Amino acid sequence: MSGYVGILVSDPWLQNQFTQVELRSLKTHFMSMRRESGRVTLGELASKMSRLKVVGENLTEEERASFIHDFYPDHHDHDDVDFELFLRVYLKLQAHASARTGSNTKNSSAFLKAATTTLLHTISQSEKASYVAHINNYLAEDQFLKQYLPIDPSTNDLFEIAKDGVLLCKLINVAVPGTIDDRAVNTKRVLNPWERNENHTLCLNSAKAIGCTVVNIGTQDFIEGRRHLVLGVISQIIKIQLLADLNLKKTPQLVELVDDSKDVEELMSLPPEKILLRWMNFQLKKAGYKKIVTNFSSDIKDGEAYAHLLNVLAPEHSHQSTLAAKNPLERAKLVLEHADRMGCKRYLTAKDIVEGSPNLNLAFVAHIFQHRNGLSTQTKQISFLETLPDDALVSREERAFRLWMNSLGNSTYINNVFEDLRNGWVLLETLDKVSPGIVNWKIANKPPIKMPFRKVENCNQVVKIGKQLKFSLVNVAGNDIVQGNKKLILAYLWQLMRCNILQLLKNLRFHSHGKEITDVDILEWANSKVSNSRSQSRMDSFKDKRLSDGIFFLELLSSVQPRAVNWSLVTKGITDEEKKMNATYIISIARKLGCSIFLLPEDITEVNQKMILTLTASIMYWFLKQPVEERPSGTSDSESGSQSETISNSTIDDSASESSIEENGNM
Repeated sequence: MSGYVGILVSDPWLQNQFTQVELRSLKTHFMSMRRESGRVTLGELASKMSRLKVVGENLTEEERASFIHDFYPDHHDHDDVDFELFLRVYLKLQAHASARTGSNTKNSSAFLKAATTTLLHTISQSEKASYVAHINNYLAEDQFLKQYLPIDPSTNDLFEIAKDGVLLCKLINVAVPGTIDDRAVNTKRVLNPWERNENHTLCLNSAKAIGCTVVNIGTQDFIEGRRHLVLGVISQIIKIQLLADLNLKKTPQLVELVDDSKDVEELMSLPPEKILLRWMNFQLKKAGYKKIVTNFSSDIKDGEAYAHLLNVLAPEHSHQSTLAAKNPLERAKLVLEHADRMGCKRYLTAKDIVEGSPNLNLAFVAHIFQHRNGLSTQTKQISFLETLPDDALVSREERAFRLWMNSLGNSTYINNVFEDLRNGWVLLETLDKVSPGIVNWKIANKPPIKMPFRKVENCNQVVKIGKQLKFSLVNVAGNDIVQGNKKLILAYLWQLMRCNILQLLKNLRFHSHGKEITDVDILEWANSKVSNSRSQSRMDSFKDKRLSDGIFFLELLSSVQPRAVNWSLVTKGITDEEKKMNATYIISIARKLGCSIFLLPEDITEVNQKMILTLTASIMYWFLKQPVEERPSGTSDSESGSQSETISNSTIDDSASESSIEENGNM
């Protein structure tokens, strides 16, 4: 991929304006723009650049169009734009936006923007200090990290400590407990380069598996301590932790925010940030606050909303002088004193409030919600929840498909597949990544889509392409997706995910010789690898109940990389607890090798046929990508002679970690 960028950017000066990571990210945006209509014209550029941070956030489309015309008066709207011209326009608009808004605006790798758009080197010192305080607080008792904590926020120690990968792995487990098996993390005092790389590979694949956007970020970025990228990932992990309770499963009292069961379903489909805003406005209404807060930036700069919110939640700590204060900075200081009195740790300073830092204000409000949400614990409305179906398998499959689609770097982040796919656009984007060129973008309707029949048109094309790809879609129409038919949407997504895996395997032509790969081929490959390592384990099918103890997959992982499994840590897999321990270890070891997988331990212990297939195929894909001469023989499990295996393991998946778009769309 970097070679392709190099061909496109022939001007040395232009090359020097960006790092390779930034070029990859911008190239991804440019290719995405071009896929939509087959070309990018100068007239379209102002609209299409709305997706880019700083340029999109701080300049309106009219302003961007006006400046492009001023910069290039001799060009016409219908002129084609190549990648170099796109970069030049981006640099000019970025400089103008930064000059107009001041340096602080460009220093935030915002929570509210995907990490794919984090293209700037500078970082917010205020954000760094808040995240360091968070880490010092939540990881203070960790046995391994005690030697490094507390971190001094005034230094760059955070980025130095993060270079070993252990800190980020531990932080992921604080955000979503149990995501990474501690047995899989390399925690020696001094790690060699391969062990460090393994930790970062495990971290990146696990971050994807909890919902972080890590497209265009690779292990090398962490090893080199690229601050804006490291901070961007840390901010996403902390955001996931702080918003973890903002759903009806964790906090059923949230039904107090709605009036009837129909509204409950709508509430369940909202992203956690939107639920947090709704909760904040619900409390502000009680306080008689007339304005509606729509964001965590400009709407709270004057501190008035905070003063009213805290007065409602903790009236015993309120002070009349807060609302009486004429100066916003003074009011912000009084708000934070009130928050301190009610036991809320600060995520921001008074200056961050008046400057409207979206990341830190979101963190602050989420922390207040965690500490004291002010909702009734005995509301009659909780009976609504009892009437809603609670299908654990449907929930797990929805989660796996959602995280997989988000890992591809689509233009829209999906929070709920049953709601967010109904206009068909993200499904078309995903289809284009799985099978490049298969979507007819000329007849596709781009969001926002107001007319319902336009959504149906998109979804009709989704169904038509599915039939081209030989999906089983009997009696399925585009309107079924628009209506949010859960059963049909899950069935479609499973076939799409399976198609992607089989397509990746087929594209390894030196192995497949261009022929179609089938489920049977994957099954036979796995059994052959385990058999060659002189093990008696075997699976008869992807629903073989014997797989629940995890031993077969540990044998498989050991056969593709003899040093991957520490057998002294493996249980016999007899009790449910032992099975779960093995399953957790399997998932972490696979991610540590470089497999991008989205299943949960329960999918192994309960032998979920679909997820078992994805796990096996992912291990197969990782193994077959390695150069033949560097693959382990599968018959030796000694440490001797394993250095080349380790090297191969540490370098093989950098490109995949850096850009799952390239892996899934441009093979």
